[in-house]
Amino acid sequence: MNPVVGLAMAVKALGRNKLRSSLTALGIIIGVSAVICVVAIGEGASASIERAITNIGANMVWVEAGGMNKNGVRTGNGQTKTLTLGDYEAIKARVPLVTNVTPQADTGVQLVYGNQNWHSSVRGIGPAYLDLKNWKIVRGAMFTDQDVDHAATVCVLGQTIIDQLFGAEQDPVGEIIRVNNEPCKVVGTLEVKGQSATGQDQDDNLLMPYSTVMKKIKGQPWLDDIMCSALSPNQVDQAEQDITALMRERHHIREGTQDDFNLRHPTEIAEAVKASTETMETLLAAIASVSLLVGGVGIMNIMLVSVTERTREIGLRMAVGARARDVLRQFLLEAILLSVLGGAVGVGIGMFGSTNAIAIAFGVSAAIGVTFGYYPAFRAARLDPIEALRVE
Repeated sequence: MNPVVGLAMAVKALGRNKLRSSLTALGIIIGVSAVICVVAIGEGASASIERAITNIGANMVWVEAGGMNKNGVRTGNGQTKTLTLGDYEAIKARVPLVTNVTPQADTGVQLVYGNQNWHSSVRGIGPAYLDLKNWKIVRGAMFTDQDVDHAATVCVLGQTIIDQLFGAEQDPVGEIIRVNNEPCKVVGTLEVKGQSATGQDQDDNLLMPYSTVMKKIKGQPWLDDIMCSALSPNQVDQAEQDITALMRERHHIREGTQDDFNLRHPTEIAEAVKASTETMETLLAAIASVSLLVGGVGIMNIMLVSVTERTREIGLRMAVGARARDVLRQFLLEAILLSVLGGAVGVGIGMFGSTNAIAIAFGVSAAIGVTFGYYPAFRAARLDPIEALRVE
């Protein structure tokens, strides 16, 4: 049978019952649209997490103050006061596998400029922090090592703080803000980072020299964290081992005794979030695919009804020379056409999804037409033309 003739006949057959054909295709339409939207959302989430991992720094190693044991009771992380500038200097000097080493001292602060105020977080760090976090200055400049040495009251602002204190129009560089009770000169502004993998606003903080935060803001001689990056991703594990050995030596921790510090690899958090997102994407896609399965069952049901209604037509065609495979191809073509048309409409509805999702969903809808249309077509092809002609 000529494919063009077969296609024309399939279109004519489906057109005889336009409402029934449309309702049959509805399941495919809904399923394809759902699959496209779910896959597109999942791809967007994965891309967002990839950006978050890049923002964190793939090689980053993070030493944080740990807990302590008081009369058998273990305190939470960050409760020790044993992480010092001496540890920072030792890691910088004695662990050759790391670079961009910087201390970190954090706390909450109240910021005031003119008649505007905002509660935020200050991060006391060294100039190497920008290279460590792959962060850029968009206006002004980063404070210097000399500012750190002199505990200068200078700061670099994130975009959220700029919006809250200065608005969209004013350039904050050179202005004086108050950090708690300390007048502080703004020397630079940071590029926008957005949310982290854990949902935190990375632009809602300001950077100051760690010496300034320790002496003038927090009033403490110990550190909250020491941050650095391994020379390459392959050297992260060895760098962590070297840091652990050095820290245990400096803190006089006996063998078998628990560390008073913790080592973190922050990308592990982002990777865990990514894995969870991918699992959820798979689950949602599976749920959306159920509607495709239901649509396929609907196609099979309607095609079986069509075979029953057209039994006499099938017998007549076979009596005048049509072969079983011609009838099989005819009904299979109708099922595929019905499924593909439904898939095309579904793609139109879900056109804002990604290209890959559209290709996958369109291919699946065509496959469903073949799968669920084959049995009705097979039944039609197996009819005895003599018996078929007897059917009124």
